[in-house]
Amino acid sequence: MNKQTNRKHTPANTRLLPMLLAGVVVILIAVLIFITTGNKASDTADLDNLPNYTDVKGTIVVDGLKYEKQPHLGNEDAKVKVIEFADFKCPACKKWTATYLDTFIKDYVDTGKVQFFFMNFAFIDRDSYLAASAGEAIYKQSNEKFWEYVHKLYANQGDESKIWATQKFILKFVKDNIDGIDYGQFEQDLRNHTYMYDVKEDFKIAGAYGVNGTPKFMVNGVLLPDSSYEGLSAAIDAGLADAK
Repeated sequence: MNKQTNRKHTPANTRLLPMLLAGVVVILIAVLIFITTGNKASDTADLDNLPNYTDVKGTIVVDGLKYEKQPHLGNEDAKVKVIEFADFKCPACKKWTATYLDTFIKDYVDTGKVQFFFMNFAFIDRDSYLAASAGEAIYKQSNEKFWEYVHKLYANQGDESKIWATQKFILKFVKDNIDGIDYGQFEQDLRNHTYMYDVKEDFKIAGAYGVNGTPKFMVNGVLLPDSSYEGLSAAIDAGLADAK
C-alpha cells in the first residue's frame, strides 16, 4: 500500500502579500524622496529670487527726506509731517499698525493736522527688501492700494526669524488680496526688482538720519527717541503749537 505524503500548501495570496507590501514601501519611499527634493528645489529657487542691496546699481545721494516719493496720507498743507520708518517683517511694526494706525489717522490725519508718510527701512532679511519693493510697485500704481497692502501684509506676517516673504508668497498674496491694480505689471516689476533702487534709497536716507530699527517716527524732520504713541502725540502737538 502506497503512503500518501502530506505536503503543506501555502496559498498564493499569502505568498504575494509580502511582495505587495514591499512594493508599497518602495513606492512610498520614492514619493517621499520626490516631495522632499522637490520642496528643496522650490525653496532654493525662492531664495535665489530674493534681492540683495549689493545687486542694486546706481549711486544714491542723501540730499533730503524726499517726501514727494513716499506713500502718504492726509493734506499736503498740514502743518506737521510725520514719517514712519518700517520693515514688513518687523513684529513691532505689525503691532503698532494694528493697535494705533487707525486711531492715529482718525485723530491727526483726517483732521488735517498731519500728513503721514511711509518710508522703508528694510533691514531684517532679504525678504524684507522684496516685500518693500512689492509695496513700492503697488504704490507706483495706486497710493490708496499701497495702504491696503500695508494692512493686509501685516495681518499675514510670518515668523520674523524665517524667510517667508518670498517671490512666490508675495505674488499669490497680492493676487488673492489686492484688487484694482494691473497685476501683470506688478508681477513684472516684482520679478525684475524694478523698485529695489527706491527701497535701497529709503534705507540709505533713513540711516543717514539716525534710524537704526523699526518702527521709528520722525516729526517735522526730527527723529523721535522712542516709538511710543504718547511720544509721537506729544511731538505732534508741540509741532502744531509751534506752527501757530
